[in-house]
Amino acid sequence: MASASLAQQASAPRRGSLLRGEARWFYIFISPWILGFILFTGGPILASSYLSLTHNDPVNWPPKWIGLLNYEQLINDPLFWKSLGVTVYYVALEVPLSVIFAVIIALLLNQNIPLLSLWRTVYYLPAVTAGVAVALMWGLVFNPTFGLLNGTLYSVFGITGPQWLIDPNLVIPTFVIMGLWQFGGPMLIYLAGIQGVPTTLYEAAELDGANVVQKMWHVTIPSITPVIFFNLIMGIIGSFQTFTPAFVLTQGGPDYASYFYVYNIYQNAFTYVSNMGYADALSWVLFVVMLIFTLLAFQSSHFWVHYEAPNEGR
Repeated sequence: MASASLAQQASAPRRGSLLRGEARWFYIFISPWILGFILFTGGPILASSYLSLTHNDPVNWPPKWIGLLNYEQLINDPLFWKSLGVTVYYVALEVPLSVIFAVIIALLLNQNIPLLSLWRTVYYLPAVTAGVAVALMWGLVFNPTFGLLNGTLYSVFGITGPQWLIDPNLVIPTFVIMGLWQFGGPMLIYLAGIQGVPTTLYEAAELDGANVVQKMWHVTIPSITPVIFFNLIMGIIGSFQTFTPAFVLTQGGPDYASYFYVYNIYQNAFTYVSNMGYADALSWVLFVVMLIFTLLAFQSSHFWVHYEAPNEGR
């Protein structure tokens, strides 16, 4: 007993030294990420929070402290409310439809069909395509005068197509259609979630007499609700940051119908004169709005997201 106690006491310093060595190497290996975060993420965040309280004219440096005047101007700015309304409208359409569309495609690509790997690759490819190139492509499709879609409608059916990017009532639904095309990333995650559903659940459902649709609705969908929830949160955050289609195709028009919030930030930061501090204030309000929507999604998850263990993830 005494010899065992002495051996434990002798090994304790060695274990402590080993743990300290592991901790030291841990910080050495993650130091590039920490340095990058401080320089390119954490630092700009802190700088933006300060600059949002200043009159920041890049020509007349340094910025002048004005307190909350930028936020007071924001509340009284009709373009702020217009851009926020346009963006919320887009998010309300885009996020649910993209979730439904990506889940359906993932379910189809989980079937045993010919050339399955090819189909999965084809459906994923739009997710890695450059945003400007995609916007220009869709501009050629939806152009009201010479676009592919309206040209096909007229030549085949003799129908004059809608004014997709010119009609204020149609421009946001048109952008939603463009956004649905790039569902490859969420689709791949859904596919992985579907393939991770335990086969015992399907066997139990078959014993209860469930058909294909019932197994999908009562087994597959509930089992992948954590994955749906993850993609829902990512979709909300991504949709609030929509910018490229409006910048490339409509410049916020027609009649400010596609004046997205991030496009408004861009206009104030890089187009208008002496509004960089105001753009920072707009950015922080966008952060708060996205945080509110994300928290609402988390609150709703208690009612529809199902985890394997009780209260897991709560």
